[in-house]
Amino acid sequence: MNALRTLPPAWRQYLVVTGNYWLFTLTDGALRMLVVLHFHQLGYGPLAIAMLFLFYELFGVLTNLFGGWLGARVGLNRTMQAGLLMQVLALIMLTAPSEWLSVPLVMAAQGLSGIAKDLNKMSAKSSIKLLVPTEQQSRLYRWVAALTGSKNALKGVGFFVGAALLAVLGFRGAVLTMALVLFCTWLLSRWWLTAELGKAKYKPKFRDVWSKSRAINILSAARLFLFGARDVWFVVALPVYLSTSLNWSFWQVGGFLALWIIGYGIVQALAPMITRQTHDQAPSARVPFNWALALAIVPAGMALVLPLVDVPAYVVIGGLLIFGVLFAINSSLHSYLIVSFAKEDGVSLDVGFYYMSNACGRLLGTVLSGWLFQAFGLMHCLWVSAMLLLSAAVISLALPSHHAASAQPTVSLPD
Repeated sequence: MNALRTLPPAWRQYLVVTGNYWLFTLTDGALRMLVVLHFHQLGYGPLAIAMLFLFYELFGVLTNLFGGWLGARVGLNRTMQAGLLMQVLALIMLTAPSEWLSVPLVMAAQGLSGIAKDLNKMSAKSSIKLLVPTEQQSRLYRWVAALTGSKNALKGVGFFVGAALLAVLGFRGAVLTMALVLFCTWLLSRWWLTAELGKAKYKPKFRDVWSKSRAINILSAARLFLFGARDVWFVVALPVYLSTSLNWSFWQVGGFLALWIIGYGIVQALAPMITRQTHDQAPSARVPFNWALALAIVPAGMALVLPLVDVPAYVVIGGLLIFGVLFAINSSLHSYLIVSFAKEDGVSLDVGFYYMSNACGRLLGTVLSGWLFQAFGLMHCLWVSAMLLLSAAVISLALPSHHAASAQPTVSLPD
């Protein structure tokens, strides 16, 4: 605590925001695995379990829209703290006796958890914009990549944590433990997050949630197709395929996907080195176009090769690994560009609008994944993924070549 007090204010704010985001993400991943494992034990099928998370995705769309506006009015520290408290309430809802854990109750708790997650994410991502000088774009890219990558790696670790807590403490004990940890995190964040970080100098009206920036609108559209392309085969189709067609056990499926997410997060954090974006300016439009185009080749190639091989496991695992690397780079580029393009006064309005598109893509992908796989099979999911990625690539070509630096001052972080 004493060491934290001696740090410059900007560093202290960043460390508290990052630590808050890390703990929330760890418990969010653990909760997802807890719900999946517990309801699998209760006899729910894979598609039924996936539908338990429908409100989690649906409310993400609304939260990012309203949350960005709320953050600009009251400050990002308050929206982050509100997200923590909502997650605590969602966890407490799940401590009800087993006979009370009906599908509507679990869906409601997951909906509240989805609101909490997106309030926390929007607040953390928006905060970075205000802590790095505008002219230092390469450092902004590195910081956003590090925050995003570490978050996704921790979400994968959370899968293992959730399974371990379930084995040691049982479902109710695990959920109560996580609620206690997050409540303590909330108390600490109230202590340390004292600045009115992200509060706009003006009082934005609700109509301001709709972005007026051409660059942000284009990037948001590309993001929608990018995440729709991932989830159209990753959310429901892939786990069910691994379980039914490749005869993987539930633990093999869960463990493999957890490791995939951890590796995905590590690549995200390393994306600035991989894309070699070292100059203090935003990447040109060709950079996200090229990476999205390369990514589109992977599901298309898998769909072509799968019918021709006798051992589809090699194609699926190899394709997943390549897809994970390329998708992580695409996602990291997008996450950096939204923070770079967003205006500083009321930054959460632009970031919230962008992540609303992200949530729309996830919702679209989740629904399509279940329907396409059930009606046509995995190959149709892969072809749709490739088409969505081609759309994201073409849309990216309309991005501006460079981001004009804002004349407004920022809080500087020491090197």
